[in-house]
Amino acid sequence: MITAIVTAFYVAGIALAVHAAMTVRTSQGAVAWSVSLVTFPFVSVPAYLVLGRSRFEGGAEAFEGRRDEFEGLLARIRQQMKPWEVPAGEGPSWHAAMARLSGLDLTRGNRAQLLINGEATFDDILAGIAGAEQYVLFQFYMIHDDGLGRRVKQALIDRARRGVRVYVLYDEIGSKGLPAAYADELRSAGVEVSSFKPTQGSRNRFQLNFRNHRKMVVVDGRVGWVGGHNVGDEYLGLDPDFSPWRDTHVRLEGPVVQQLQMVILGDWYWATRELPDVNWVPTPAEGYDTTGMIFPFGPTGRFESASLFFVTALNNARERIWLSAPYFVPDEAVMKALQLAALRGVDVRIVTTGKPDSQMVYLAAFHYIEELGGLGIRFYEYKPGFLHEKVMLIDDEISTVGTPNFDNRSFRLNFEVTAVIVDGDFASEMERMFEADFAHAEVIEPGSLGDRPLWWRAAVKLSRLAAPVL
Repeated sequence: MITAIVTAFYVAGIALAVHAAMTVRTSQGAVAWSVSLVTFPFVSVPAYLVLGRSRFEGGAEAFEGRRDEFEGLLARIRQQMKPWEVPAGEGPSWHAAMARLSGLDLTRGNRAQLLINGEATFDDILAGIAGAEQYVLFQFYMIHDDGLGRRVKQALIDRARRGVRVYVLYDEIGSKGLPAAYADELRSAGVEVSSFKPTQGSRNRFQLNFRNHRKMVVVDGRVGWVGGHNVGDEYLGLDPDFSPWRDTHVRLEGPVVQQLQMVILGDWYWATRELPDVNWVPTPAEGYDTTGMIFPFGPTGRFESASLFFVTALNNARERIWLSAPYFVPDEAVMKALQLAALRGVDVRIVTTGKPDSQMVYLAAFHYIEELGGLGIRFYEYKPGFLHEKVMLIDDEISTVGTPNFDNRSFRLNFEVTAVIVDGDFASEMERMFEADFAHAEVIEPGSLGDRPLWWRAAVKLSRLAAPVL
């Protein structure tokens, strides 16, 4: 009996190693899985069955049953958005490719306000919810039943009791500690609540690798928020282990909010198979004409949209690339784009956290920092607390504020979203924010990493080996 079980595991390991070699999106990931499946099948076979796939299944089929309805709605939305869309020939050089990849265009008539840290972000979101007249779309990767979580819950309940339609969507993994009573209290007040349900469908049944990492709010189709914050006291800097928490959101008004709304409702439909009736008429921001777009990423399409987005943005930089992310584990294409940018003389600065919440990912970053040494790229560790923001500044006009980290999970496994703002004044605000972060960070010298203890360097290399499957 034992011999049969052992044999079965080794046979399964070989078969799944072949599957990994043929389907895993990156060569590093394919090698990591294949070697582990053949060498350690007792651990790797069940791990691969749960975590091994990199393409989310069933999305197209979910919409197929109502194709005519959705096509009609999309045609109507496109017609209403057309007056506000920037023609491909008038946008930046990357516009045409990004529009084809995302299915969305740059739009005019917007306003973007930078929200730095948790108090500014949630004060603004809660004020927006309090002013909702028709509906609130509220989606976060992580919702905690703590002080902030209860403030949010009460704000949503208050609007629902005043006849405003409220929809709340969360990710099961991110919100795994959320008690059932939290959602029940919302439902009893008339709020529609659902988890994202990534394991929905027979082909997703045992997959735990796909997570909806988006953090978005839309009120009445007129104002929206997107960025790095989740709903939890730590995002207000109240966790002593990670305080002060450093994060960024952006408030949006104008036609770009319709794009953010499309992303939320796409996720809501996947989870519930319901499509709420919402306002699809774009409303320009009075007195503003900022250009912007929403770019959703996810493991559903033919292309690795997040990685391609970053490669395109980096390759089009001429003067500056400043980026901030808690996890710096770039793939090969992004590494080459950073190297080329530095060789072109672009001012490349990368700030990451100096107080990690994941030791393995934190250590893996130093491998890539060392690999990028000698090119003039400046690296920083943010020291006061945990840096969680996901933002980028390209030259003097292009800014991004969103949810994707600079790692394999965000590039290939998570559902993510970012706002792209093309505006000189907003870029100046971003510049000031980055300079404040640099001032609170310590410089990392790539050339000095080889002088660190052997155990530390070994831990970095071992962590890097696991990076493709993290």
